[in-house]
Amino acid sequence: MCGRFTLTVSLEELMAYYEIEEVGSATHTPRYNIAPSQSVTAVIHDGTKLRLGPLRWGLVPSWAQDDKLAWRTINARSETLRDKPAFRTPFQRKRCLIPTDGFYEWKQEADGSKQPMRIVLQERKLFSMAGLYDTWINDKGEKVSTCTIITTTPNSTMEPIHDRMPVILSQAEERQWLDRRVTDTEQLQALLKPCPSTWLNAYPVDRQVGNVRVDSPACIEPIHG
Repeated sequence: MCGRFTLTVSLEELMAYYEIEEVGSATHTPRYNIAPSQSVTAVIHDGTKLRLGPLRWGLVPSWAQDDKLAWRTINARSETLRDKPAFRTPFQRKRCLIPTDGFYEWKQEADGSKQPMRIVLQERKLFSMAGLYDTWINDKGEKVSTCTIITTTPNSTMEPIHDRMPVILSQAEERQWLDRRVTDTEQLQALLKPCPSTWLNAYPVDRQVGNVRVDSPACIEPIHG
């Protein structure tokens, strides 16, 4: 799964990476411990251009009676997107990118404890996780836009750490994923694979990342010993 991640770059860096010229009212500050139910920065295509803005992490489908489902939909398994009612329509029509520069996973140690690991690109650059989004209207008539991160089987770097990992797209695949003209789910499914293991590096971090209230640069510092 993917239950925590970071986005420590500036708004200007995000705009440059995705070639976005304007962000409207969107704001962004560096974040070191993003957790489910929080607002995350996402990229969508509105049919004309790419847009950068906030989505709440934990997808609530448009037809839901309430938002209780969100805790079960922070991730979407790539293998079953076409089978799950919550994900079937967004897979065809409402795909997004979740920008990040690292995600956390907890590795089971021999003594039974769990060591948090931060997984980054070898070059320590920004990258995109494949996501879906939807808009739900709550009982006050307010629109709530939410998202999920798609996961797949692990590559050889991730396998010793966890049995799932987020789908990480190349820059060429990002454009294809966001292309609203593409509705062939067979074609889209081909993108939902583990990225090459050589792309990634994993290192241990302090257990404080398990506390959602902790969001500081100390979360991403490597620990030794």
